[in-house]
Amino acid sequence: MNRLAQETSPYLLQHAANPVDWYPWGAEALERSRAEDRPILLSIGYAACHWCHVMEHESFEDASTAALMNEHFVCVKVDREERPDLDAVYMDAVVALTGGGGWPMTVFLTPDGKPFFGGTYYPPEPRHGLPSFGQVLRGRNAAARSSRRAPSSQATSRSARASTRRASR
Repeated sequence: MNRLAQETSPYLLQHAANPVDWYPWGAEALERSRAEDRPILLSIGYAACHWCHVMEHESFEDASTAALMNEHFVCVKVDREERPDLDAVYMDAVVALTGGGGWPMTVFLTPDGKPFFGGTYYPPEPRHGLPSFGQVLRGRNAAARSSRRAPSSQATSRSARASTRRASR
């Protein structure tokens, strides 16, 4: 059940009919992630973003991609224009993890909100040196499962600590 239909943001409303089980940022999504010990797939963008529309059409409107997202993640959609605070926190994390950033921003978080992977646009098929979004989803699901058994890397831990401090302000 997609929970964006009652939102006021044009960007969130644009995603209200997606087959992705989107949550807006808030306690309900965070509690579900913790209760089910499932990572959060955080997608941040804005209504006037060209690549945000492209990724929506290629991935978020695709039933098989949505099924993969819904099965393994608690999916959260954020409008960067309504939540510049969250955008800044997680953009800092993506830049720290990858060396670059932009929108649409895709960040994978532990149930306590710590980023463990992130990036920007991912195509539906591998191209231009980028993995497909499906490959990213399967890889992050595997990483989340293995991280429950092993400690995370120091770089991810540093980024997560910095992001958590900023997000809690």
